[in-house]
Amino acid sequence: MLRVFLRCSYVFLFLLTFSSARASDIPPDVLVKNTTMEVTGILKRDKATFAQDKQKLYSMIDAKVLPHFDFAQMTQLAIGRYWRQATPQQQQQLVQQFRTLLVRTYAGALAAFNNQTIEFKPFSMAPESTDVTVQTQVKQPGAQPIPIDYSLEKTAAGWKVYDVSIDSVSLVTNYRSAFGSEIHKEGVAGLLRTLTARNQQDVDAPKK
Repeated sequence: MLRVFLRCSYVFLFLLTFSSARASDIPPDVLVKNTTMEVTGILKRDKATFAQDKQKLYSMIDAKVLPHFDFAQMTQLAIGRYWRQATPQQQQQLVQQFRTLLVRTYAGALAAFNNQTIEFKPFSMAPESTDVTVQTQVKQPGAQPIPIDYSLEKTAAGWKVYDVSIDSVSLVTNYRSAFGSEIHKEGVAGLLRTLTARNQQDVDAPKK
Protein backbone atom coordinates (compact mmCIF):
# COMPACT_ATOMS: atom_id res chain seq x y z
CA MET A 1 0.00 0.00 0.00
CA LEU A 2 2.72 2.47 0.93
CA ARG A 3 4.52 2.07 -2.36
CA VAL A 4 7.45 4.42 -2.54
CA PHE A 5 10.40 4.47 -4.82
CA LEU A 6 12.80 2.22 -2.94
CA ARG A 7 14.91 1.71 -6.04
CA CYS A 8 18.34 3.06 -5.16
CA SER A 9 17.21 3.96 -1.63
CA TYR A 10 20.35 2.41 -0.20
CA VAL A 11 22.58 4.85 -2.02
CA PHE A 12 20.84 8.08 -1.14
CA LEU A 13 20.28 7.05 2.45
CA PHE A 14 23.91 6.09 2.76
CA LEU A 15 24.95 9.62 1.92
CA LEU A 16 22.75 11.11 4.60
CA THR A 17 24.89 9.79 7.43
CA PHE A 18 26.45 13.00 8.64
CA SER A 19 28.77 13.40 11.58
CA SER A 20 27.35 15.25 14.55
CA ALA A 21 30.42 17.23 15.55
CA ARG A 22 29.66 20.95 15.24
CA ALA A 23 27.44 20.32 12.25
CA SER A 24 25.99 23.81 12.57
CA ASP A 25 29.37 25.25 11.53
CA ILE A 26 29.86 23.04 8.46
CA PRO A 27 28.70 24.06 4.97
CA PRO A 28 26.18 21.60 3.54
CA ASP A 29 28.37 20.22 0.78
CA VAL A 30 31.32 19.71 3.10
CA LEU A 31 29.05 18.07 5.64
CA VAL A 32 27.92 15.52 3.06
CA LYS A 33 31.34 14.88 1.58
CA ASN A 34 33.49 14.62 4.69
CA THR A 35 31.28 12.20 6.55
CA THR A 36 30.78 9.82 3.65
CA MET A 37 34.26 8.45 4.33
CA GLU A 38 33.47 8.04 8.01
CA VAL A 39 30.38 5.97 7.31
CA THR A 40 32.19 3.87 4.73
CA GLY A 41 34.71 2.99 7.39
CA ILE A 42 32.01 2.07 9.89
CA LEU A 43 30.26 -0.16 7.39
CA LYS A 44 33.43 -1.94 6.34
CA ARG A 45 34.50 -2.49 9.93
CA ASP A 46 31.18 -3.54 11.44
CA LYS A 47 29.14 -4.88 8.53
CA ALA A 48 29.04 -8.43 9.95
CA THR A 49 27.98 -7.14 13.37
CA PHE A 50 25.20 -5.02 11.89
CA ALA A 51 23.98 -7.96 9.82
CA GLN A 52 23.57 -10.02 12.97
CA ASP A 53 22.19 -7.34 15.26
CA LYS A 54 19.72 -4.83 13.85
CA GLN A 55 19.49 -2.99 17.14
CA LYS A 56 23.15 -2.02 16.87
CA LEU A 57 22.48 -0.82 13.36
CA TYR A 58 19.50 1.19 14.59
CA SER A 59 21.66 2.71 17.32
CA MET A 60 24.27 3.75 14.79
CA ILE A 61 21.59 5.33 12.63
CA ASP A 62 20.16 7.13 15.65
CA ALA A 63 23.58 8.57 16.49
CA LYS A 64 24.79 9.41 13.01
CA VAL A 65 21.74 10.17 10.90
CA LEU A 66 18.70 11.33 12.79
CA PRO A 67 20.10 14.59 14.19
CA HIS A 68 20.45 15.87 10.63
CA PHE A 69 16.91 15.28 9.41
CA ASP A 70 14.11 17.76 9.92
CA PHE A 71 11.49 15.10 10.53
CA ALA A 72 8.75 17.57 11.39
CA GLN A 73 9.27 19.41 8.10
CA MET A 74 9.59 16.19 6.10
CA THR A 75 6.45 14.72 7.62
CA GLN A 76 4.43 17.87 7.06
CA LEU A 77 5.56 18.00 3.43
CA ALA A 78 4.81 14.30 2.96
CA ILE A 79 1.33 14.58 4.46
CA GLY A 80 0.64 17.70 2.39
CA ARG A 81 -2.76 19.33 2.59
CA TYR A 82 -4.00 16.67 5.01
CA TRP A 83 -1.62 17.89 7.71
CA ARG A 84 -4.18 20.45 8.91
CA GLN A 85 -6.76 17.70 9.34
CA ALA A 86 -4.58 15.95 11.91
CA THR A 87 -4.90 16.84 15.56
CA PRO A 88 -1.73 18.00 17.37
CA GLN A 89 -1.46 14.54 18.92
CA GLN A 90 -1.84 12.87 15.52
CA GLN A 91 0.76 15.20 14.04
CA GLN A 92 3.20 14.19 16.75
CA GLN A 93 2.46 10.52 16.14
CA LEU A 94 2.86 10.95 12.38
CA VAL A 95 6.30 12.49 12.83
CA GLN A 96 7.36 9.64 15.11
CA GLN A 97 6.06 6.91 12.82
CA PHE A 98 7.55 8.52 9.72
CA ARG A 99 10.86 8.80 11.55
CA THR A 100 10.69 5.11 12.44
CA LEU A 101 9.79 4.19 8.86
CA LEU A 102 12.87 5.99 7.57
CA VAL A 103 15.07 4.32 10.18
CA ARG A 104 13.81 0.90 9.09
CA THR A 105 14.37 1.80 5.43
CA TYR A 106 17.79 3.18 6.28
CA ALA A 107 18.77 -0.04 8.05
CA GLY A 108 18.00 -2.02 4.93
CA ALA A 109 19.85 0.58 2.89
CA LEU A 110 23.06 0.24 4.85
CA ALA A 111 22.83 -3.54 4.80
CA ALA A 112 22.74 -3.37 0.99
CA PHE A 113 25.72 -1.04 0.67
CA ASN A 114 28.50 -2.71 -1.31
CA ASN A 115 31.36 -0.71 -2.81
CA GLN A 116 29.39 2.05 -4.49
CA THR A 117 31.41 5.17 -5.21
CA ILE A 118 30.18 8.74 -4.79
CA GLU A 119 30.92 11.69 -7.03
CA PHE A 120 30.22 15.15 -5.64
CA LYS A 121 29.19 17.81 -8.12
CA PRO A 122 30.62 21.34 -7.94
CA PHE A 123 28.75 23.37 -5.34
CA SER A 124 28.44 27.05 -4.58
CA MET A 125 26.02 29.16 -2.61
CA ALA A 126 25.54 32.77 -1.63
CA PRO A 127 26.57 33.62 1.94
CA GLU A 128 22.96 34.45 2.84
CA SER A 129 21.53 31.20 1.42
CA THR A 130 19.22 29.25 3.71
CA ASP A 131 17.94 26.63 1.25
CA VAL A 132 20.33 24.74 -1.00
CA THR A 133 20.69 21.62 -3.11
CA VAL A 134 23.76 19.41 -2.96
CA GLN A 135 24.14 17.31 -6.10
CA THR A 136 25.88 13.96 -6.24
CA GLN A 137 26.16 10.89 -8.42
CA VAL A 138 26.34 7.32 -7.24
CA LYS A 139 28.37 5.00 -9.43
CA GLN A 140 27.91 1.25 -9.39
CA PRO A 141 29.72 -1.41 -11.41
CA GLY A 142 27.78 -2.33 -14.54
CA ALA A 143 25.10 0.32 -14.10
CA GLN A 144 24.43 3.90 -15.10
CA PRO A 145 25.36 6.58 -12.56
CA ILE A 146 22.43 7.63 -10.39
CA PRO A 147 21.98 11.40 -9.84
CA ILE A 148 20.90 12.23 -6.31
CA ASP A 149 20.02 15.73 -5.08
CA TYR A 150 19.78 16.68 -1.43
CA SER A 151 17.57 19.55 -0.31
CA LEU A 152 18.82 21.15 2.87
CA GLU A 153 17.55 24.08 4.89
CA LYS A 154 19.61 26.14 7.29
CA THR A 155 18.12 26.21 10.77
CA ALA A 156 19.25 27.45 14.15
CA ALA A 157 20.63 23.95 14.74
CA GLY A 158 22.52 23.79 11.45
CA TRP A 159 21.75 22.41 8.00
CA LYS A 160 18.92 19.88 7.93
CA VAL A 161 17.80 17.55 5.16
CA TYR A 162 14.13 17.88 4.27
CA ASP A 163 13.98 16.09 0.91
CA VAL A 164 16.00 13.90 -1.45
CA SER A 165 15.49 13.43 -5.19
CA ILE A 166 16.67 10.44 -7.20
CA ASP A 167 16.64 10.86 -10.96
CA SER A 168 14.55 14.01 -10.36
CA VAL A 169 11.98 12.05 -8.34
CA SER A 170 11.34 13.47 -4.86
CA LEU A 171 11.22 11.27 -1.79
CA VAL A 172 8.69 13.58 -0.14
CA THR A 173 6.50 13.71 -3.25
CA ASN A 174 6.38 9.92 -3.48
CA TYR A 175 5.43 9.53 0.16
CA ARG A 176 2.85 12.29 -0.27
CA SER A 177 1.15 10.29 -3.01
CA ALA A 178 1.11 7.10 -0.93
CA PHE A 179 0.04 8.85 2.27
CA GLY A 180 -2.61 10.91 0.51
CA SER A 181 -4.14 7.77 -0.99
CA GLU A 182 -4.29 6.14 2.44
CA ILE A 183 -5.78 9.21 4.13
CA HIS A 184 -8.38 9.56 1.38
CA LYS A 185 -9.56 6.01 2.07
CA GLU A 186 -9.08 5.64 5.83
CA GLY A 187 -8.43 9.12 7.20
CA VAL A 188 -5.43 10.28 9.23
CA ALA A 189 -6.14 7.62 11.85
CA GLY A 190 -6.02 4.98 9.11
CA LEU A 191 -2.61 6.19 7.92
CA LEU A 192 -1.32 6.05 11.48
CA ARG A 193 -2.57 2.48 11.85
CA THR A 194 -0.89 1.50 8.60
CA LEU A 195 2.42 3.14 9.50
CA THR A 196 2.38 1.65 12.98
CA ALA A 197 1.66 -1.83 11.63
CA ARG A 198 4.35 -1.48 8.98
CA ASN A 199 6.95 -0.44 11.54
CA GLN A 200 5.89 -3.15 13.95
CA GLN A 201 6.45 -5.83 11.32
CA ASP A 202 10.18 -5.27 11.56
CA VAL A 203 10.12 -5.49 15.35
CA ASP A 204 8.14 -8.74 15.25
CA ALA A 205 10.16 -10.34 12.45
CA PRO A 206 12.14 -13.38 13.62
CA LYS A 207 15.87 -12.85 13.97
CA LYS A 208 18.05 -14.64 11.47
